[in-house]
Amino acid sequence: MKTAIVTGGAKGIGAAIVKRLISDGYKVALCYNNSEKEANMLCAELGANCRAYKLDITNSKAVNEIFTDIENNFGEISVLVNNAGIAEQSLFTDITDEMWHKMIETNLSGAFYCCRAVLPYMIHRKIGKIVNISSIWGEIGGSCEVHYSAAKAGLIGMTKALAKEVGLSGITVNSVSPGVIFTDMTSHFDEDTMNELKSETPLNRIGTPEDVAGVVAFLVSTDADFITGQDLAVNGGMC
Repeated sequence: MKTAIVTGGAKGIGAAIVKRLISDGYKVALCYNNSEKEANMLCAELGANCRAYKLDITNSKAVNEIFTDIENNFGEISVLVNNAGIAEQSLFTDITDEMWHKMIETNLSGAFYCCRAVLPYMIHRKIGKIVNISSIWGEIGGSCEVHYSAAKAGLIGMTKALAKEVGLSGITVNSVSPGVIFTDMTSHFDEDTMNELKSETPLNRIGTPEDVAGVVAFLVSTDADFITGQDLAVNGGMC
């Protein structure tokens, strides 16, 4: 049975990915930072093949320690899904140094730390799948979300570059860029805003976490063995 790590796996898109991978026959190490209750409830629901690990992905030392524990005591790591992230709306001129560094450290550096920690295991075995969860704003930019857009665009760039570097080791690296998805990150939008976003989407609906989870499940499957360095948009046609 293959083992997958999913960061930010306690809620929203991450939880949907965890559930889908469990249903596809994986053991899943669910990494969370603040959502301990949700993480433990999800693992209790999914059974022994799901195990929760508290992890601050901005702490590279902690990432190394937790990933070593997972590799040694839960199963050989075959899949890494970098889903953990934060979002924030702010005028560009109101973005402080602290806000900027926190956004980059969480959404980009955290994924870097996780990739760096898992790759020695994957390279040694000459097999592995990495999927980074970016965003439509990383592709096209979002007004009042410049720091978020920059971090997510960086994640796409890292994906494409890393895919070229580790391809000869049999490892694929891809990213998924969701559009507007029903999650905690969109819960602050009022009904009028959500309806406007819906009308801007050619499929005329807001996406679900399961829409994203299905694409991730494909990318980590053998059906996607010849796909790497790609960014797949899951946005209902919004561009």
